[in-house]
Amino acid sequence: MYGEVSRTVGIIRDHTTDLIQNKIDQTEEIAARWKIWRAEKQQRLTEDRGEGVSSIAVFTELNMQAPDNAVMCVDVGNNAYSFGRYFESQHQSFLMSGYLGSIGFALPAFIGAWAAVGDSRPIIAFAGDVGLCQYLADFTTLVKYKIPVKLVILNNNELGKIKKEQRAGGWDKWATDLVNPDFASYAECCGGLGISVTKKSELAAAMTKLMKHDGPGLLEVKTDTKLI
Repeated sequence: MYGEVSRTVGIIRDHTTDLIQNKIDQTEEIAARWKIWRAEKQQRLTEDRGEGVSSIAVFTELNMQAPDNAVMCVDVGNNAYSFGRYFESQHQSFLMSGYLGSIGFALPAFIGAWAAVGDSRPIIAFAGDVGLCQYLADFTTLVKYKIPVKLVILNNNELGKIKKEQRAGGWDKWATDLVNPDFASYAECCGGLGISVTKKSELAAAMTKLMKHDGPGLLEVKTDTKLI
């Protein structure tokens, strides 16, 4: 038994040594790819069809305003894809569902995050309109317990991810359009802060107001469904 363990350890050690000695320096390749990615981001930031704010504009602004020590809760859907594509993390912590079909994850997740860290760290959550509607009434919980969570909603009035999958499969778009409430007004009715943005030029001031608010706040961004 001992001999088998020793041989196994020896094999692992030799293999590790080979990997270290034959490693490939990918620093230059990564730097080149990073340069291409950032150039593409800058190009996409100029896109505006006049039909709502682009997702890249939202997350570019978030890059500038999100505190370094924030806990960030990300929902399921196109908003999660855009977050991963455009947000450049620093030292934040992230809560994601692992894409296990758990749409609506963000709102309960940041309530749980607040229960864990209290007011010691800012908490920011992102969701699409569909994800938020799964647990919309829980916003009253935020107000009741004065949970200072900042919620950013990307509202495109549709099941964007499902529509994208339908198109990719060669099918017609079916049953993906939504009729949503005014999320900002809903937050205000519950006793929290509600802000609505329809233009990129309004985004910076609105997000600053959200981040500085002492209490639960919701920023609803009317987004262009094609600019994700």
